[in-house]
Amino acid sequence: MERGSNKHGARVDDEMAHEVRGIVQGVTGGRVEESREAEPSGEDQPEVSGVLEEDETRDLTRFGRYIGLSALPGDREKLRQSAETLLAPDDVLADLDSLPEGQEFGTVVEIWRALGR
Repeated sequence: MERGSNKHGARVDDEMAHEVRGIVQGVTGGRVEESREAEPSGEDQPEVSGVLEEDETRDLTRFGRYIGLSALPGDREKLRQSAETLLAPDDVLADLDSLPEGQEFGTVVEIWRALGR
């Protein structure tokens, strides 16, 4: 019994196997066609931020725990109300109180940067 496709010949099967080899085997840069290459970020895409140290990650995670998703995007007052609802500790509330008035923040990272961290 011969294994193969009953729709294509052996040559076409080999070509098709070669075309998807990079996808199937997960080889980086193994794309056969240029159209399958990953495109770089566009001008309208946000820049990738740097990697945080372990302590910074822990602090940011702790801070973000007290910012409700429903408060984003939001200004200082909206963020403060959300943090109070989530029973944030005094240091988190003090950080939120030190944010500039009238500025709206879309993410926890934006808030973190505005705090100078």
